[in-house]
Amino acid sequence: MDSFDPIVFLAFPIILFSLSVHECAHALVADIGGDDTARLQGRITLNPISHIDVFGTIIVPVLLALANMPLLGWARPVPVNINRLKKPYWDVLVTLAGPGSNLALALIAALVLKTGTFIAPPEQWHFAALRFGEMFIGINVLLAIFNMLPIPPLDGSRVLFHYVISGRPKLYPAWDVMERFSFILLYLLINITAVQLFLGWAIRGVIFPLRSFIGI
Repeated sequence: MDSFDPIVFLAFPIILFSLSVHECAHALVADIGGDDTARLQGRITLNPISHIDVFGTIIVPVLLALANMPLLGWARPVPVNINRLKKPYWDVLVTLAGPGSNLALALIAALVLKTGTFIAPPEQWHFAALRFGEMFIGINVLLAIFNMLPIPPLDGSRVLFHYVISGRPKLYPAWDVMERFSFILLYLLINITAVQLFLGWAIRGVIFPLRSFIGI
């Protein structure tokens, strides 16, 4: 294993903030779409305490950091009552709001860094500040793409359910199995070489243009 880089702990406030924005976006769009369940539970907030899942938000990122692996995590899912949404397609909009918010954060960070290059070239920036900006973009792109994998409880599973499972009772038992063994399936999925290559390609396809735009 490579030596541990202490600067990786800069990632933890990024993950905490990004996951809070992610879940707040779910809750806000659900409220706009007609379901106030999340709002009544206080989930339209950037306060991380309202969104923290001890295992997914704290333990998993720490273990991944110590293992020098890509930092991933998840927060406590926002409750959504799809029967209260104005139209069925709002379920998908609520789902996409989370990953969409992470992509928006990555773009905002890129714009901030680009603005900074007009003040001073990147080689004159403080190392920690530049690394923080790069990590902020990388983590948010990773969270956005990772969350679109079609495995519960990730956001992509809601799109899968809406377009493939919903309205087909014969598929419900398979969906129940997926939900029951979701973390095992997710672990197996991300260890498939083809999936790793796809995720790497997708992440680089977003990050490289942003880095090129910033000029770093």
